[in-house]
Amino acid sequence: MSCVETIQAYALRSLGIGERLLPRGEYTLCEHFTLIGSGLIWNVYFGALALMTGFFLAVALAVGKSSPNALFRKPAEWFIFVFRGSPLFIQFFFAYACFLSLKGVSGFFDPFTSAWLGALVVLFCNTAAYSGEIFYGALLSIPKGDIEAADAYGMTGWNRFRRITFPTMLRLAWPAYTNEAIFLFHATTLVFFSGFPAWRQQGDALYYASYFADKTFNPFVPYPILAFYFILLTLVIISLFGFVNRRLNRHLPQERRAKPRLRISLIR
Repeated sequence: MSCVETIQAYALRSLGIGERLLPRGEYTLCEHFTLIGSGLIWNVYFGALALMTGFFLAVALAVGKSSPNALFRKPAEWFIFVFRGSPLFIQFFFAYACFLSLKGVSGFFDPFTSAWLGALVVLFCNTAAYSGEIFYGALLSIPKGDIEAADAYGMTGWNRFRRITFPTMLRLAWPAYTNEAIFLFHATTLVFFSGFPAWRQQGDALYYASYFADKTFNPFVPYPILAFYFILLTLVIISLFGFVNRRLNRHLPQERRAKPRLRISLIR
């Protein structure tokens, strides 16, 4: 099978499109790149959806945690504490066990035992907790002069939050939020180790990298390819978030604009 035929057969295999059986025999470099790249579609799916939906919950958690009302503050504090205080790996297993138990009670929870939804829910809650703490810190860092100026103009409530508090919070939090986005996409590889099964061998990038490593007994080809794909993905994230960061800070002088900085996290 030529490389072009391999791409046609396996490029969308992780979505159930193309050749159903995994390759047997030579395990060419083209097959490595094509199948691992195909699996990356799921990593992008998990990361992108969890990040987009988790953003709104994160803002709500940050506002709730900064609220003087204990009815809003305490649930936000405990949600953030639980999901930041426990390892993501354990959250996957605990969630899968819960969804599996609930599946016996109601058929409504059947989709939650699959990786496409169950693992997504866990990543959604996890990134919302981390992002919520980032946004909460940004809320506390908003200059009092900005709030006082808004009060002087007669802005209160939702109008002040929409026009002053929220944009300033985003501007202050965006560099740290960029790092959270990068770490979230890296954390999607943990779905492979979680209890959520890969349906019909349609797994993520790490699933296919592990398949080739097991079959060839050579981890020094598939895993560097996997790392290469994630480095490319990281560069795309930095570019997209850098563009948003420039838009958020376009009113500031060049030397005062906050720039995203990648900080290595040894443990999630």
